Amino acid sequence: MKILLTGAAGFIGYHVTQRLLARGDEVVGVDNLNPYYDPTLKEARLAHLQTIEGFTFRKEDVGDKDTMARCFDEVRPRRVVHLAAQAGVRYSLTNPHAYTHANVTGFLNILEGCRAVETEHLVYASSSSVYGANTSQPFSEHHNVDHPVSLYAATKKANELMAHTYAHLFGVASTGLRFFTVYGPWGRPDMALFLFTRGILAGEPIQVYNRGQMVRDFTYIDDIAEGVVRVVDHIAVPDPAWDGGNPDPARSRAPYRVFNIGNNDPVQLLEYIHVLEEELGMKADMQLLPMQPGDVPSTMADVSELETAVGFRPKTTVREGIRAFVRWYREYYKV
Repeated sequence: MKILLTGAAGFIGYHVTQRLLARGDEVVGVDNLNPYYDPTLKEARLAHLQTIEGFTFRKEDVGDKDTMARCFDEVRPRRVVHLAAQAGVRYSLTNPHAYTHANVTGFLNILEGCRAVETEHLVYASSSSVYGANTSQPFSEHHNVDHPVSLYAATKKANELMAHTYAHLFGVASTGLRFFTVYGPWGRPDMALFLFTRGILAGEPIQVYNRGQMVRDFTYIDDIAEGVVRVVDHIAVPDPAWDGGNPDPARSRAPYRVFNIGNNDPVQLLEYIHVLEEELGMKADMQLLPMQPGDVPSTMADVSELETAVGFRPKTTVREGIRAFVRWYREYYKV
């Protein structure tokens, strides 16, 4: 089928696009290749995708209303995977307008496009950050998520609310995916594993927030990509048993769903670094720092809803995932 995939040159977008192409789908990739992090990595991902039959690329900004309206009119996708976003919690503290442009206005443009061409299913990236100040773990899609602690998280919560509105008003079937701390080959240079690996190999101190006491449900990229592709095929439908007197946030009378995609096996940050040290064969010089604004101390995903719906749950261990990342990093950067 023809699938429009935004953020195709991004970390998750690159891996999901490969899987869709491998099974024979036609993918039209959209990305603006912005310089939030080194664009040469995005260009390298894109260059690889452009060697695969069935892939075409449009350099466009999802935040541009007219451009995206034209894109949908010309492509007329059967399904949409929306992964383009301004990522990062800490960056949102100093560059808030980047988040409203890409994550709110951009998402509205995607919803309008899906409405205009009557797309079968919209699958979009939400985030574990929507759980915010909630401390009841494992995090469940049935939990309340009304207390975000960063603007980034607030924009992702806004996406879920906007998607529900379009599902209710216009029948735009949509599924939001709450990703939990994604890592692996071709990862983002602003994320912990990339920063730690670069610092350790260079013999430089690495910054470890909350003095390493944070716990994260680190989720390997192949598991994320597999989950996304399975959800693309699982079109959201209304739940006739949904009760407005006791509203379940995970579903609706409208064709709307949200799922966690996490490893369901949280690891303390210090243990994560220890595994990395072993795989690199080098010790880290850790600079232990306090918690940063917008961060949360712990995350853990309840993935039972995902497993029930699509028969899949992430299973890659941290050891396996870090080993694969280190292998890729050494090869890509020739170190």
